Amino acid sequence: MSETSATVRRLGARLRGLAGKAIEDYRMIEAGDRVMVCLSGGKDSYTMLDLLRSLQRSAPLQFELIAVNLDQKQPGFPAQVLPDYLRSLGVRYHVIEQDTYRVVKRVIPQGRTMCSLCSRLRRGALYHYAAEHRISKIALGHHRDDIVETLFLNLFNAGRLKAMAPKLRSQDGRHIVIRPLAYIAERDIARYARGMQFPLIPCTLCGSQPNLQRTAIKRMLAAWEREHPGRVQSIFSALQHVEPGTLADPRQFDFAHLAVPGAGRVPAAAAFSNDAEDESLAEQLP
Repeated sequence: MSETSATVRRLGARLRGLAGKAIEDYRMIEAGDRVMVCLSGGKDSYTMLDLLRSLQRSAPLQFELIAVNLDQKQPGFPAQVLPDYLRSLGVRYHVIEQDTYRVVKRVIPQGRTMCSLCSRLRRGALYHYAAEHRISKIALGHHRDDIVETLFLNLFNAGRLKAMAPKLRSQDGRHIVIRPLAYIAERDIARYARGMQFPLIPCTLCGSQPNLQRTAIKRMLAAWEREHPGRVQSIFSALQHVEPGTLADPRQFDFAHLAVPGAGRVPAAAAFSNDAEDESLAEQLP
């Protein structure tokens, strides 16, 4: 075995360990699950499929993997690359054909970000397939850096402290979405994909937009990581150790009933709304 292949094998073992820990920590996969592995043809989804197949072989429980790709009819999309690759592995797969490309191009003005609408259309197609085929878990290839980037996108642009959960229930309540790569850094996925020589398919729809806000966040985090190695991991760790009482959202922490045990409580109306009493007190002050 060459040094390069040995390095790739060691990296693969480490990534399997991280994916396995994420799956265990969040109970992503259970016995009897039918897991839909969403494949885009990018490095992340190829790596996710590879790690899940490896974990499936060694796991003490039985679960099924079904690879699903959404052919969005982008011009020049090499439609046979994924089917040929999956057949070579002996992986069960299905290709959904839906012309979301034309819809996005028609609806989104030139120069505006296409990702939001494209993502909603993809999600709808995948959820529909999952509902029709008794899929119990939908696996997406978002990694640690995607999660941290989403945190800052929401923080800077939406005024929300919100990221991506490693496991969640869809808004309609019908599906469980999992992110097995939640603990894995993007740079390690890129290294692994190169070493494994996955047949990558670029996204020409969003890849042609150089001014995406996510790209700016990615550059910011990369600069931080160069200056302070480990910072991105520290930010991700913070998402796992949230203390609601130190923030300012009354929906997440009961500030209204926070009091010292045994201390008398002044009704809010008396403390803040008794204008007559305030005026009387003011008259007594020198």
